[in-house]
Amino acid sequence: MIDTILFDFDGTLFDTAEGITKCTQYALKKQGIDAALEALRCFAGPPLIDMFMEKYGMDEEHAKQALLDFQERYISAGINEYKPFDGIGELIGALKANGKKLCVATSKPEFMAVKLLKDVGLFDLFDSVRGSVIGKNNVAKWQVVIQTMEDIGCTESSCVLVGDTKWDVLGAHRAGIRCVGVRYGYAADGELEQAGADYIADDLNALEALLLKL
Repeated sequence: MIDTILFDFDGTLFDTAEGITKCTQYALKKQGIDAALEALRCFAGPPLIDMFMEKYGMDEEHAKQALLDFQERYISAGINEYKPFDGIGELIGALKANGKKLCVATSKPEFMAVKLLKDVGLFDLFDSVRGSVIGKNNVAKWQVVIQTMEDIGCTESSCVLVGDTKWDVLGAHRAGIRCVGVRYGYAADGELEQAGADYIADDLNALEALLLKL
């Protein structure tokens, strides 16, 4: 039986695509690269240094500088370009009412996730919020998942990660737990299936029903 639910942040709890894509565009422009916002949604969620290297062929030095440039705009403007997905508050409340322990395990800088959760009054509903440290490469997903599990003291069989991209699926599996992929986030068509998501929920109603059944 699942008693602990770990949530990814970007694309799972909050729609942060506007801020992330604009900050990515800003960082790329500083390196002489022009990119349309629509082409940058893939940066919402994964470790950013890895994405700059993978998508734009940057070496590690340039990718680290791109991260610093991204964070420059994010701290001043991007952090406010967000909204919780409609119905997230109700989902979290329902899960909490059914005795589930709830956590956030994100590659996003931890203090940003904490701030946004506090801004919308959801922070106190979570038993643990774990993320990366600003100024450094985002920790690998599996590492933050394991850190969160250690915080709560849950076993591999008693917890599950909810996320919206292949990075969540791969991170959950490397940490030894199952992953629920959600289609309303930022994954490309077929991405969750190809990554091997254990379950897939099309929307928040389906996600709530699934999590209460596991």
